[in-house]
Amino acid sequence: MLTTQTLEVHAEALRARLTGELVLPGEAGWDEARQAWNLAVDQQPGAVVLAETTGDVVAVVEFARENGMRVAPQGTGHNAGPMKLLADTILLKTSRMRGVVVDPVARVARAEAGAIWGDVNEQLLPHGLWALSGSAHDVGVVGYTLGGGLSFLSRSLGLAASSVTAIELVTADGEFRRVDAAGDPDLFWALRGGGGSFAAVTAIEFRVYAIEQVYAGMLAFPWDRAAEVLHAWRELDPAGLPEESTVLGRILQVPPLPDIPEPLRGRQFVVIEVIHLGDEASGAELVEPLRALGPEIDTVAMAPAAALQHLHMDPPQPVPGASDYTMVGELTPEAIDDFVAVAGHESGSPLLSVEMRPLGGVLAQPRDDHGARGSFDAGYILFAVGMAITPQMKAAVEAHARAVVDTMSPHRAADGYMNFAENSVAASDLFADDAAYARLRAIKAAHDPSDLFRSNHPIAPAR
Repeated sequence: MLTTQTLEVHAEALRARLTGELVLPGEAGWDEARQAWNLAVDQQPGAVVLAETTGDVVAVVEFARENGMRVAPQGTGHNAGPMKLLADTILLKTSRMRGVVVDPVARVARAEAGAIWGDVNEQLLPHGLWALSGSAHDVGVVGYTLGGGLSFLSRSLGLAASSVTAIELVTADGEFRRVDAAGDPDLFWALRGGGGSFAAVTAIEFRVYAIEQVYAGMLAFPWDRAAEVLHAWRELDPAGLPEESTVLGRILQVPPLPDIPEPLRGRQFVVIEVIHLGDEASGAELVEPLRALGPEIDTVAMAPAAALQHLHMDPPQPVPGASDYTMVGELTPEAIDDFVAVAGHESGSPLLSVEMRPLGGVLAQPRDDHGARGSFDAGYILFAVGMAITPQMKAAVEAHARAVVDTMSPHRAADGYMNFAENSVAASDLFADDAAYARLRAIKAAHDPSDLFRSNHPIAPAR
């Protein structure tokens, strides 16, 4: 077996097979090469390969298999925290593989493994098309989609994984393949929501949608009105609204950063975010009960689809952070009271954002053509996150994020969601359906029995 201590002896053999770059510990560029998007995560792999081609991916997989190492594919490094120890692992960074091709007639796009949603949507906008992208423009397409992919439009159009039409990948034996529903339906099923444990994905193909405008924006109220506003929000029954409408509730403490608009900078709010796939009249009717409360800031209006990339005000560049999440079933008045008590203006919360995002709509409707994750047995998903610039800040944020989850535990649903689980959890906890999890383990055993591929939420092969 090749150990990380002797890897340097064999480095030239791998370098000779690469178009991209191999970086070893101590070499120039090491810290930059191993960096995750979350700057609070300290990745220490045995080596990093900055792949540029599918051939590079094949070379890394073959080298690792031949020499007793493992491979951890990674695009942007969002949600890298659960990966933990990587000493026996080659971190396969695909961030240089960012090609995007759009077929506007077929309404299909193909994105290479390192492409981010900003790359895709830039190509889609001239054609009046939009994808089921995440709330931030710099999230990687592949990692997001392999974990399911919860978009602001998912209540109407489903998870991003359900729009995938084909996946290009390298298997554990070094074979390049293209899989779809007709060719290897089991592996195709597992990759659509089961995560990155099964292969090294080099490109993904997916349907896109004719969406040019949405009725969207936010209603922001002073933080001390959280109970009033969130109870009114609950009365809308957000998870039971028509599927074209997503209305989420959020407590937001905006950092005092210079690139944040002055009306928001350094302030605390209770925020209602609105995304409505409809016209202005139907959208205005939807938000009228909340607008009648007199928000301090009201940006809800017809807007180009591109505005969805900035609505959630996610950081535009890598930052250090810590988070926790849980699933919520029914949103009762008691659930709102508990939420406000642990995240409202008298809670002492250091968290940047605590949100409850409604599910429901088509997300409550399992279908045979879905992948491993296509629906949820929950009404809402809660996500709590804060800045972790210093160890003390990180400890405080982690403790309060856990307190939020614990406080909401009486209202918890039994399901889980891989992309919001930024801490180590048992993979079985991410799937309410035991049969689905057992099928994932069987597919892992069939395609990667030696567990060559590492992911942030690993699926262990069935024994």
